[in-house]
Amino acid sequence: MYKTAETVATDAKMREFAPLVRRMARHLHSKLPPSVEIDDIIQAGMIGLMDAASRFDEAQGIQFGAYATQRVRGAMLDELRANDWMPRATRRALRDIERTIQRLEQRLDRAAGEAEIAQELGVPVAEYQALLQDARGHDLVHLEDCGRDGDDDYLDHNCPDRRDDPAAHYEDSRFRAALIGGIENLPPREKLLMGLYYEKELNFKEIAAVLEVSESRVCQLHGQAVERLRAKLKAW
Repeated sequence: MYKTAETVATDAKMREFAPLVRRMARHLHSKLPPSVEIDDIIQAGMIGLMDAASRFDEAQGIQFGAYATQRVRGAMLDELRANDWMPRATRRALRDIERTIQRLEQRLDRAAGEAEIAQELGVPVAEYQALLQDARGHDLVHLEDCGRDGDDDYLDHNCPDRRDDPAAHYEDSRFRAALIGGIENLPPREKLLMGLYYEKELNFKEIAAVLEVSESRVCQLHGQAVERLRAKLKAW
């Protein structure tokens, strides 16, 4: 009887939160290259949801929705990492862009323009923009994913060890000030884009309509804004 009741409860959670999995998959897929299949992300998310439903313990005082969201996102990211969807050459190029932006903006004492970054890299502007387009999804890790590897997740414990925890760094007021300062110093259009995407939760297509540019152009600008912030916050 207990097993039957447990199975019924798990099935109910799967039905209730399946739309959440699809929503999260679409949001994540919008940041990835077209070669990544959304069905693979959804499947990984459903496995994460099933794992969350079977592990959930109400006694810990956590809402199931919050617990499931973290588990589902973690499962999706694990699937992407396991398949290593970004070529090593692209990862190296992004590190070069980050270093170039950091060096250039320190020298100029202002936000560098696309043409300046491309010139410093020694490539045409179109090639630089294409690289940003190819690198969709470079910023996949979210604050909510700052738990430990494997099953030793912070939501599974009442008193997590916060030493050397990225989330703990985020809560450091100095880091928050640095992050806010970095966003404030972005070029106006990139600053607006980041607000629309992360605060208003618009997708790239909707932002493209607001900015009156193509969706691919929004992707390029987003990638450039992320690299600027990575360069500014490298010390953290």
